[in-house]
Amino acid sequence: MADKSDSEKAKSTAVQKRFKVGDLAVYPAHGVGRIEAIETKVVNGEEHDFYIMKIIENAMVIMIPTWNVESVGLRDVIQKKDIPKIFEVMRTRQDQPMDNQTWNRRYREYMEKIKTGSLFEVAEVYRDLSLLKMTKDLSFGERKLYDTAQNLLVKELSTAKNKNEKAVIKEIDALFKPDEG
Repeated sequence: MADKSDSEKAKSTAVQKRFKVGDLAVYPAHGVGRIEAIETKVVNGEEHDFYIMKIIENAMVIMIPTWNVESVGLRDVIQKKDIPKIFEVMRTRQDQPMDNQTWNRRYREYMEKIKTGSLFEVAEVYRDLSLLKMTKDLSFGERKLYDTAQNLLVKELSTAKNKNEKAVIKEIDALFKPDEG
């Protein structure tokens, strides 16, 4: 009986190892990282497999249980075919209902979007803060969120496009140039 449960465990572990060593992946709110290793550790007397991921931006190392990938939001880098959709999100201009909210309420809403790990949500935060920045100074917290959103966008887009970050920043900045007319 023990053999069957061991083989079932092996099957479920194999299914859960979605990433391989060397793969690039995105960890919500931290950005693009590389899977450096897959290690087995004993936690509370049970063996568990973990992805050891190093974030490219700051070399932070994160241990992610292989069975917990979905709930923490670890995902593949955006596909090239989806990049135009990200730029479309940033191009979309709508009346900003957020402008009449207090900055700390906006901050909480933006932080929630960044924590989702969705590049589309990050693009919305960046767009909204870029537009707000054109009309008034951002608060310290908003400025930090703006910088975070920009870093997350630029890192992932430059990785997906296989382009240097300066070129990606120029592309993004071009979307927010004031109209000259």
